Amino acid sequence: PTRLEIGDNNTIREFCTFNVGTVQDGGLTRLGNDNWVMAYVHIAHDCIVGDHCILANNATLAGHISIGDHVFLGGLTAVHQFCTIGAHAMTAGGSIVVQDIPPYVTAAGNHAHPAGINSEGLRRRGFDAEQISRIKRAYKQIYRQGLSLEDAKAAITEAAADAPELALFVDFFARAKRGIIR
Repeated sequence: PTRLEIGDNNTIREFCTFNVGTVQDGGLTRLGNDNWVMAYVHIAHDCIVGDHCILANNATLAGHISIGDHVFLGGLTAVHQFCTIGAHAMTAGGSIVVQDIPPYVTAAGNHAHPAGINSEGLRRRGFDAEQISRIKRAYKQIYRQGLSLEDAKAAITEAAADAPELALFVDFFARAKRGIIR
């Protein structure tokens, strides 16, 4: 009893492959709504892709991957099995993702490393300057201030009480399985 669910208003281009879920996992592979899936994209078994995502040419998802809403995967991005990519994240073309990418973070390289936040994408989606500033501050706590990951998580969790956009970080850290790119 396995299945593949494809939501509404998706654009799926030529030569894409989507696999059904497996009985060893939840049995479901799901592509959300309003996504743009370019040519030669592969979505393996038991992947969950959110809404409003763009998967550029030849993006490849191994099994058991979870991708949040509004994610952009650059062309030729390869994502290792069991990775989680947070909402509003972005990968540069040719990125090899072997660990989880937090929300809002731009990742690049082989192996993918953090390269700032997806500030242009956030502006396009209506985030105001103060929200983007708070997200940048959280990014700096994770990547630039020399904090341990646990200390950065605690600081972001505290800040999220007054900044709803930071709740995505808190939720992400609770679900991340493979360690985050650092």
